[in-house]
Amino acid sequence: MLLEPITLGTLKLRNRIVVSPMCQYSSPGGVPTDWHLVHLGSRAVGGAGLVFTEATAVSPEGRISPEDTGIWNERQVEAWPRIVGFIRGQGAAAGIQLAHAGRKASTDAPWRGGKPLDAEHGGWTPVAPSAIPFDEGYPTPVALDANGIAQVIEDFRAAAQRARDARFEVIEIHGAHGYLIHQFLSPLSNTRTDQYGGSLENRARLLREVIAAVRESWPVPMPLWVRLSATDWAEGGWDIGECVQLARMLRADGVDVIDCSSGGTVPHPQVPVGPGYQVPFAARIRREAGIATSTVGLITEPRQAEEILQRGDADVIELAREFLRDPYFPRRAAKELGQSVRVPEQYERAW
Repeated sequence: MLLEPITLGTLKLRNRIVVSPMCQYSSPGGVPTDWHLVHLGSRAVGGAGLVFTEATAVSPEGRISPEDTGIWNERQVEAWPRIVGFIRGQGAAAGIQLAHAGRKASTDAPWRGGKPLDAEHGGWTPVAPSAIPFDEGYPTPVALDANGIAQVIEDFRAAAQRARDARFEVIEIHGAHGYLIHQFLSPLSNTRTDQYGGSLENRARLLREVIAAVRESWPVPMPLWVRLSATDWAEGGWDIGECVQLARMLRADGVDVIDCSSGGTVPHPQVPVGPGYQVPFAARIRREAGIATSTVGLITEPRQAEEILQRGDADVIELAREFLRDPYFPRRAAKELGQSVRVPEQYERAW
């Protein structure tokens, strides 16, 4: 099944192998560069069915780091079509992940320590559902008021229109990993007492309003994915039970795929990391919420990925670090599974 085509929404993927969003911290002014052309383009040449951009900020304050990619201005929009066109020209679909980092914004690149940045070093004041810092040493974020929430929603709507202008084929809304939307979902980071806090329906309100706004610019049946953390891995936090309930709501809202990850809300969770450790979340959401799922997390071998699909635990497989190690993973998978994938004519003599 791994190398078989699949149709999700109106989009037919040539196989079920997806390049997961991976931040590169290499975009001056939020503008993607030749690094992104080569990084993302090589995975398309390698045979992936869908290639996602990194978390792409919908506003300057929504960046994780000062050099995240963005799509809040026309200069950024103008830089994307060259990259998107190359990906599509290799037979892969091009997807963009729209994101807002919330209280985890304004941090440095990992290879420079990943610590919070102050204004003197290019940082800014982050925002969040509640004025609760992510961890010791992090600034206290500004709690969003009604106008601030409305602006976030509008930023996502405008970003979706720009993604359409840039010829992307899939949008994924980032609602995981402790970033802004996940911060609203989790009781550990959301202590609001208004219509955006308290009950699951209230904590999910921002995400659902973002989806409705995105759908104004990106109407059904254009493919829309949402990445969710299925659990905070922390007592009293967001969990798989609530995630299943939310997935049912999102299916009704016109979401096509739930991209199942986990964690990110608290700084030091106890996570039972192991091969395919997040697959059970995708399986449960798929079966109980009746929506297509993508699974990700320590999936490194073709037969491992194939078994996940054969069991019906997910519809597509995302790889992140394995694609950093091996841009041609789909070709390796095809060889091991006795299948074939398209090879660019310039490379045919090697296969």
